[in-house]
Amino acid sequence: MVQRGTGEEPAPPEKPACHHGSVAQSDRAGQPADPSTLVDVDALIAAYHDGRPDPADPAQRVAFGTSGHRGSAFRMAFNEAHIRATTEAICRYRVQRGYSGPLFLGRDTHALSAPATATALSVLVAHGVDVRVDAADGFTPTPAVSHAIIVANRPSDSWRHLADGIVVTPSHNPPEDGGFKYNPPNGGPADTDVTRWIQDEANRILEAPGSDGLDGIPRATDAKVRANASPYDFLGTYVDDLRNVIDMDAIAGSGLRIGVDPMGGASVAYWGAIRERYGLDLTVTNETVDPRFGFMTVDWDGKIRMDPSSQYAMARLVALRERFDIALGNDADADRHGVVTPTAGLLNPNHFLSAAIAYLFGGARGWGSDVAVGKTLVSSSMIDRVVADLGRRLVEVPVGFKWFVDGLVDGSIGFGGEESAGASFLRRDGSVWTTDKDGIIADLLACELTARLGHDPGASYAALTERFGTSVYRRVDAPATPEQKAALGRLDVSDVTAQELAGDPITAILTRAPGNDAPIGGLKVVTEHGWFAARPSGTENVAKVYAESFRGDAHLTRLIDEAQALVASVTAGVAS
Repeated sequence: MVQRGTGEEPAPPEKPACHHGSVAQSDRAGQPADPSTLVDVDALIAAYHDGRPDPADPAQRVAFGTSGHRGSAFRMAFNEAHIRATTEAICRYRVQRGYSGPLFLGRDTHALSAPATATALSVLVAHGVDVRVDAADGFTPTPAVSHAIIVANRPSDSWRHLADGIVVTPSHNPPEDGGFKYNPPNGGPADTDVTRWIQDEANRILEAPGSDGLDGIPRATDAKVRANASPYDFLGTYVDDLRNVIDMDAIAGSGLRIGVDPMGGASVAYWGAIRERYGLDLTVTNETVDPRFGFMTVDWDGKIRMDPSSQYAMARLVALRERFDIALGNDADADRHGVVTPTAGLLNPNHFLSAAIAYLFGGARGWGSDVAVGKTLVSSSMIDRVVADLGRRLVEVPVGFKWFVDGLVDGSIGFGGEESAGASFLRRDGSVWTTDKDGIIADLLACELTARLGHDPGASYAALTERFGTSVYRRVDAPATPEQKAALGRLDVSDVTAQELAGDPITAILTRAPGNDAPIGGLKVVTEHGWFAARPSGTENVAKVYAESFRGDAHLTRLIDEAQALVASVTAGVAS
C-alpha cells in the first residue's frame, strides 16, 4: 500500500507515443515542476478581474472549441468580461429554448475556476435561474454535472422544466488557463450550432456600448447569491449510483489493491468517497489540491498539464505501479482516464479503449445485439478489428465527444471513446449514464475487468494483438499556414489523386465520417495495413496528423512522411 509523502522520484518515462514535429522536447519532461516557474495565482486572479479584452483582437474574443471557451487571463483570453458576456448569452439561449429547469454549475481546481464561478453565479441568480451548486462548496467533475442533468431530465414530465449545466474547467490545460463550457439538457457537450450561437451573442455583447453591452448585464449581490443558489449533492448522488454502471461488488470482492492519483483535480474527494461507499482497498496517492499544480511532473514540452494519458504528467504514479494491482489517474475535471498496470506501465488510451470494448461487448454486459460501438476517426483501427470480430456495428464519427451524445441517450451506442483518453458507456441495464466523457467510470471499468478476468487491461490488450496484430500509433503536429489550414478543412475526396500510401494501395479516402456522414474538417486516407488522418488545429498554425501502422515503426515513419507530403500537396492545390 502506498502512503502519502514517500518522496520517491518518478522513474524515467518510456518512449513517447506522440511526436510534436519541430518542437523540441524539454529535458525536464517527466521531472518535478521547477518552483520558480509556477504561476502567480494572485496576479492571475487580478488579471481576471482587471483585464479588459479587446473584442477587435480575435485572440481576445469568446471562442468555443470542442470543450468550451478556454484561455488565460494573462493573455486577455479568459477575463471577467468574457464570463459575464458568455453567462448572459447562456441565459438568453435558455429563454429562447424554453429551458426553465435547474442549471447545474460545477467547477474544477484551476485558479481561475473560482472567480469565474462567482461571476457566472452573479449573472445567473440575477436572471432568476434555479442554480444548483455543490452542497459542500467542493469541486465537481464534468461527469458528475452530466450525470446530474441526465437524472433531472429522466422523469417523463421533465420536458416541462428541462435542466442543463455549466462546468467551469479548462480540463487538462496548464494552471494559468481557465475554461467555461455549456452542457444542454442532453447532458453532453453542446453541439456546434449551440456553441456558435452562445459565442456570437457573447462577442456581440463584448462589442456593444453602454447598456447594450456589459453595462446592461444584471448582477446579483453575494448575499443574494448565497440566498438563492440551491445546494445539490453532486458527490453523493453520483457515487451512490455507480453500482448501476460498474460491478462494484466484483471489485470489492476481488481485494484488488488500487492506487489513484486525481492529479489535484475535481475527483479528489470522489475517490475517497468511492473507497468508503464500496469498501475498496483504494489509496489516493496524492490528495493535494494546489491551484499552481506545483506537485506535478511536467509534460513533454516542460509545461504543467494534468493529462492522465501523458507518461510525463503521470510519471509519479507510473513509478508507484509495483505497489498496486492497478493504478488510475484523472485530469482536473475527471473527464479523462489514465490506467497504469505493473507490467505494461501507463496504457496508451487506444489500447485501453480496445480492451474495454472487447470486455464489455464480449459478455460483460447483456446489451442487445443492435447496440453499437462508437469511436472517433483518429482512434485506433484495433477497435475496428475488435468490433468486427464481435459482430457489432461500428459508428465512426469526427473528433469530438458530442457526436456520441444522441446514441448514448437513446441506447443505440453502448460505448463511445476517443483516442485522447475520453470515454463513457451505458448503465448495466442499457440506459444512459452520462453523455459527457467520464474518466471515473473508465478507471473503475479497468478495475472491474481486472477483478472479473483475473488479469489487467494491459494483458487483455496483449491478447488482442496476438489475434489481430500489433499496431504503432503516433500524432505529429506539422506546421501549416492559415491558408493551408483553411484548405485542409474544405478538402473534397476528388482533391486526392494518389493511388498508394506507404507502399500499399489506398482503400478509402474520407472527408466525411462513415458513421454519421458528418464533415471531418480534414482528411483520412486508409490502406489495409495503416492509415493517416489530418485536420487543422483550431488554435495553432499546425495541422494535426494522426497515423497508425500494423507493419511496425519503419512503416509508420514512412506513412507519416508521405502523409505530410500528400497533405501539403493537396492543400496547396486547393488554396491556389
